[in-house]
Amino acid sequence: MKKLLYLIDTFSLVFQVFHAIPRMTAPKGEPTNAIFGFTRDLQHILGQKGATHVILAMESDGPGKRAELYEEYKANRTEMPEDLRLQIPRILEVGEAFGIPVVSHAGWEADDVIATLSTRAVADGFEVRIVTSDKDARQLLGPQVKLYNCRKQSFLGTEELAADWGIRPDQVTCFQGLTGDATDNIPGVPKIGPKTATKLLDDYHTLEGVLEHAEEVSRKQARENLLKYADQARVSKELATLQTDLPIDFEWESAAISEPDHEKLIELFTEFGFKRFSEEARATMQGKTNDPTAAAEDQKYEWNIISTPAALKKFATQISRQKHLCIDLETTDLNATEAEIVGWAVCWEAGTGYYLPVQSPDGEQTLDPQAVIDLFRPILADPKVQISNQNLKYDLIVLRKHDIEVETDSIGVDPMVGDYLLNAGERSHSLDTLARRHLNREVIPISDLIGKGKQQKKMFEVEVEKAAEYAAEDAVVAFQLASVIGDKLKQEELWDLYWDLERPLIPVLVEMESNGVRVNVEELGRQSAALDSRIAQLQIEIYELAGHEFNIASPKQLQQVLFEELKLPVVKRTKTGPSTDADVLDKLASKHELPARIIAHRQLAKLKGTYLDALPKLVNPLTGNIHASFNQVVAATGRLSSSDPNLQNIPIRTEEGRLVRKAFIPSREDWVLVCADYSQIELRVLAHFSGDESLQSAFRDGRDIHAAVAAEIYGVNEDDVTREMRGVAKTVNFGVIYGQSAYGLSDTLGIPQEEAAAFIDQYLARYSGVAEFITETLQKVRVSGYAETILGRRREINGIRPKVFGQMNLPERTAFNTVIQGSAADLIKRAMINLYERLKKEQRPDRMLLQIHDELVLETPSDEREAAGAIVREEMEAAMELAVPLVVDLGFAQSWYDAK
Repeated sequence: MKKLLYLIDTFSLVFQVFHAIPRMTAPKGEPTNAIFGFTRDLQHILGQKGATHVILAMESDGPGKRAELYEEYKANRTEMPEDLRLQIPRILEVGEAFGIPVVSHAGWEADDVIATLSTRAVADGFEVRIVTSDKDARQLLGPQVKLYNCRKQSFLGTEELAADWGIRPDQVTCFQGLTGDATDNIPGVPKIGPKTATKLLDDYHTLEGVLEHAEEVSRKQARENLLKYADQARVSKELATLQTDLPIDFEWESAAISEPDHEKLIELFTEFGFKRFSEEARATMQGKTNDPTAAAEDQKYEWNIISTPAALKKFATQISRQKHLCIDLETTDLNATEAEIVGWAVCWEAGTGYYLPVQSPDGEQTLDPQAVIDLFRPILADPKVQISNQNLKYDLIVLRKHDIEVETDSIGVDPMVGDYLLNAGERSHSLDTLARRHLNREVIPISDLIGKGKQQKKMFEVEVEKAAEYAAEDAVVAFQLASVIGDKLKQEELWDLYWDLERPLIPVLVEMESNGVRVNVEELGRQSAALDSRIAQLQIEIYELAGHEFNIASPKQLQQVLFEELKLPVVKRTKTGPSTDADVLDKLASKHELPARIIAHRQLAKLKGTYLDALPKLVNPLTGNIHASFNQVVAATGRLSSSDPNLQNIPIRTEEGRLVRKAFIPSREDWVLVCADYSQIELRVLAHFSGDESLQSAFRDGRDIHAAVAAEIYGVNEDDVTREMRGVAKTVNFGVIYGQSAYGLSDTLGIPQEEAAAFIDQYLARYSGVAEFITETLQKVRVSGYAETILGRRREINGIRPKVFGQMNLPERTAFNTVIQGSAADLIKRAMINLYERLKKEQRPDRMLLQIHDELVLETPSDEREAAGAIVREEMEAAMELAVPLVVDLGFAQSWYDAK
């Protein structure tokens, strides 16, 4: 059996996850994001990477040997954040519970421990994988040694090193002697960058060779610096050189993977609030997971290629008897509206897949595409046949182009959507992720078939045998996942949410994405040209205010202008110096004219590049429309998002941003757009949940809610509420939903923090039902470990305190916002489904186009506008019965802008 050792640079991994994962806290309030990330990555290594041995390498306490050689070594390092420092001992407890040994050596760093153990392991016949982001470790690469990046889940070996730095592993320390390493404050040779270092080592092979031939270097500054800083280069090389012979007393047997201490893990995970981890550990301890032999059996599958008319006829007989199919289309494009079918992968029993090729490289046998479509059309139209697949929406859009429509009744479990409900906080719901998460198996990566980069093939260029193996596995795995995830949805009482809401939403999104929306390219061009002029004028004004020209897009040059030349105060700092982000510029705008011009320049340049110039390139040449993707499994709250383009992010606070909507028009001249927007939906949801009589009565009476709230918190009659008072009340209203602190409110309104705190206190005192609901919600989340929406959608949240003193922390704000925003998302999805089904039932001409925030956009013939509007309003306002009425504002026009 192959021995595979994973050496983990503990601090390297911990720092990565600490900065990558937003702050999390345990039920008692301790920070846990680094513990969570470390645990997740450790489980990935133990369960997915085939490791037989694992070691955690640690730094030793106190000053190291390198500091004796060079005083400034790592002198630029800042103190470890307190939130991270508190998590280190708990991380080591997790490692201990998994049975992973920790190894360090006095005076030396984790890199040196790794270098010594790696060298020894190779000599003892191990394959070695080093988990680190430290580039020093590249010197250890060899035939048996690779680096592993947990974030990218990718390996780096000698070939990748050559592609990146253009050198061999034995040249790494020479390379670092020349370039230095800013992370560790290794100086190197000034003005010698990676490209120069690579060329020098290509010419002279070693650092000493470079220094000996320094006089021959053609570039003057490089030549002079090599001569001047030769000793510094040698010291830098020595600092970068890892020790491979430390006298570490260690036996490989102690690093062999063994059964974890499940009871300890359950105890730790419960303490940290890691619900899913604790449930998995408990299930493993109780013997509910498959044994390794069973898991190996589950991963076996066979594939059958159907490529002749005779085979297709036999296949047709077999498939006609099936009531549950997984159908996965292999296509030419990731964009479903432009994709053509290359092959059909089908599975209806565990472990057996079929592949029907309709395109292939020249010379390979394929089926007639139309014959296959004709075979599947009646099957997919049969409501008694249930169709499943990963990301089923994609396949349904492709099928729709071939006049095959799959009705809601025929849609089964989409593993991607189901897993999203089970694990709303997870970043990925891809097939390979779900295979690891639920089946403990790896699937063939698509890159194995089509390659990467410039050499990437199209799917129809892949040999049929290889395509069949890949596609059949996808279908087999998706079929298995549909069953496993379906069972888990029922166990977690999320089945109804999937079956009655998310599943019937799939054909609605298919309809919207297939329809697309027409854009007026000429209008976009006119707006782009107008912004060109304004950007150019702003640039002139910026240069005049600065006193000279500079690169406005360069943070470094902007830092120099603002803080060194204009002497403006530094608001906050980043690793690279004073921040120049939008918040900082906004604060500086009151002190000088330049920051405001920079803000305007950035906004207009972004608007032009992201929308005005980009949208025309997204127009489908066959339909003349833009076909955005509506993403069902991205936002943890349950809201839909969109991409290609991101329509949610079209700015609406500036007139220039709003004008972009003028380019969105009906697809026919005699049609109009219908824009239906829920009025203050989240505040209505808050009124419903809280039961606050004052808030509910304002909505029932049809009063202006912001004016009503202003009257309450200012103690005046509604008729006496000023525009400024209403603006403050509106900000407070939405601030409550988003858990805004007094500091945040003061920053938004530009008022003292004490005044902002008083507004919040007055609001919660007057609307006591809201205050009680907030407290009740947070305590429910603290006990259950998740926030829940009106239809039972859940989001795991840790870090709710037993009692909230003063302002809510981030987990508490997230929890409360999830309940409100997530419930609004449930409501809008229900409205979309009801409207879609009614339009189909009544065979209406109206076409659903977009869903953005709380708004639906349709198009309809001009003479149908009143009827269409009445139906849209009726279905949206009746989507759910709340304690307050739902109100929809309607608009009709020849553009999205004019309909608002």
